[in-house]
Amino acid sequence: MIQNVNLNFTALILYHFHALMYNVSMRYDPFQQKAIEAIDAERSVLVSAPTGAGKTAIAEYAIEKAFARNERVIYTAPIKALSNQKYRDFSVRYPDQVGLLTGDVSLNPAAPLVIMTTEIYRNQLFEDPARLKNTVWVIFDEVHYLDDAERGTVWEEAIMFSPEHVRLVALSATAPNIEELAEWIRSILNHPIEVIVETHRPVPLIHLFQCQGKIYDDPRELRREGYMGHDHWPSGFGRDFSGPRHRGRRQFRQQSHERFLRAKPNRTDELIRHLSNEKKLPCLYFAFGRKRAEELAWEQERFDFLSPDEKTRASALYRTLCERFDLLKESSAVDMTRLVERGIAFHHAGMLPTLKEVIEQLFTSKLIKLIFTTETFALGINMPAKTVVFDELRKFYGTHFAFLRTRDYFQMAGRAGRRGMDTQGTVYARVNPHQTPYPALHRIVYGNPEPIESQFNSCYATLLNLYAQFGKKLLDVYPRSFHFFQSNRKGREKGVAAIERKLALLKELGHLGDAGLTVKGEFASWMYGYELLLSEMLEDGYLETLGEFRLSALLAALVFEPRKNQTLGKLPGAVESVEKKALRYLRHLHTLEARHKIYPPTKLPHFHLAAAIEAWMGGCAFGDLERHTDVDEGEIIRYLRMVIQLLRQLKQAPQVSVSLRQTAAGAIQKINRGLVDAERQLRNM
Repeated sequence: MIQNVNLNFTALILYHFHALMYNVSMRYDPFQQKAIEAIDAERSVLVSAPTGAGKTAIAEYAIEKAFARNERVIYTAPIKALSNQKYRDFSVRYPDQVGLLTGDVSLNPAAPLVIMTTEIYRNQLFEDPARLKNTVWVIFDEVHYLDDAERGTVWEEAIMFSPEHVRLVALSATAPNIEELAEWIRSILNHPIEVIVETHRPVPLIHLFQCQGKIYDDPRELRREGYMGHDHWPSGFGRDFSGPRHRGRRQFRQQSHERFLRAKPNRTDELIRHLSNEKKLPCLYFAFGRKRAEELAWEQERFDFLSPDEKTRASALYRTLCERFDLLKESSAVDMTRLVERGIAFHHAGMLPTLKEVIEQLFTSKLIKLIFTTETFALGINMPAKTVVFDELRKFYGTHFAFLRTRDYFQMAGRAGRRGMDTQGTVYARVNPHQTPYPALHRIVYGNPEPIESQFNSCYATLLNLYAQFGKKLLDVYPRSFHFFQSNRKGREKGVAAIERKLALLKELGHLGDAGLTVKGEFASWMYGYELLLSEMLEDGYLETLGEFRLSALLAALVFEPRKNQTLGKLPGAVESVEKKALRYLRHLHTLEARHKIYPPTKLPHFHLAAAIEAWMGGCAFGDLERHTDVDEGEIIRYLRMVIQLLRQLKQAPQVSVSLRQTAAGAIQKINRGLVDAERQLRNM
């Protein structure tokens, strides 16, 4: 009974906190009112506004309007974590009226409001468009994700193929080409869309910098004193990276001076002490690395930000939540207790999802004052603080390290300043002149946000689904894309050629027939991202020979992305032949893709999780999996859930034999237990 009271109390805190955030005085801001008027007029809206300006209130109005008229709404989000959070938030506000579909979770899918990842929405457009017949509004949260290198194509396709009767509420971070995006949507959906751009932020941001151990609030003073008047510092002591040597005595003297510039250290504890003394807590401290976030948190264990009463409440709530989520015996949760009792925590994708949920609830309850986190906290997760700190201004962008884009900086900085609670938000950037040239810093913080650019690159499964609908007229669909809309003649020709090359390969492999898709093509159209390899294996009858473990190990190898310097250990004997077979198929596919000039090629399988999957399916306790893999525990759960999603797709795909469906069903039953069971986690919220 005490557990339920505490958790219901937390849910009420979440609800009233969000109400306070978005509608403190029970009236809308002018840009919100303009969007609401457009929704009342049955027009789509594209809203561009800074993080924290109150875009979510517009989506909530569309939902309320649909509910009042017994209409259905779909709310799409870019990642599962954000989908789960929206499900929790809306379930508090609209009990029993909210569903969730994320591939590994299916809760109340016939509800009037269904939260889903954009991939699931895109798939429904192809696989079962009739399900959207009664859907009137589709909300695209974080629509600027359209220019994400990995997921952007999905967003573009989701908008391109939305039914004409559907109206859109598209919410975007600030971008300079919002009108261009709206014009594209108008051109393909053939109905009005209102563009609403808000540049004002209700809680203004103040930008400060820690440089050479000192805090600067003026960028000119930062350059004059912190950078000692130099835009570029050598990146290594005694080495000159200031540019090519120039003739002339004055320039030579300057280079000689710059060669020996050495920055004083920025002490993290001094900055944290400053934040505490200046009453700048609670604080979100962004560190671009899981290990770095944890190390920083443990380094601050000397601080204690909680009063005796807060300490008692934090300890009690933490234990209650850990008990609710079966975390009392998990070593990572036990270790975190020492930090929580001081008002400190860390949060990143490598943690147990349930432990992340516990930390989020503690932060929302104002019992965590300082949280060290990766950018997982930046994307849509509605947990603002008084202050944001950037550990550095560089991050890994998929294939390389680079300085932050201005849009990414403000996505995270925008978490500073709580509407209705703070008069301003404070943002600190920790700057080392040896690592961050002053022009780069100035561009990040004071430059214009980058435009949204198409990343259109349809996968084989998408092309197969389009071929099933349009046959040889498939190429007529490409001019509907944002890529076509943005490109010049040469860019459009390249876009057409890329599609033609993929279609030629699919025809050579036997996926396309004169009358539509072949049996092989129908199967492949269900297996987004993994269609070529799995369809070759199915056609040869190889998948039929795999038992539950070997099938699961294969699927895990397809989804797994090894981290830098992560090595593959000894494989279980039963999997060695699977790896050899998979690589043999891949070599053949890569040869064909190279011949057709298709890039990037089909992803290689990585069997790093094979031993852990064997142990887990054999009944191993989750805490013992660390003996079988060096993958972070949160990542293990994420990959196992992805395997479950693929197994479910395999069960539903056409042309799959009864025996293979049974194998997939048995594998799901053995994998989907304990901490891996995503639906169980959500039911416990």
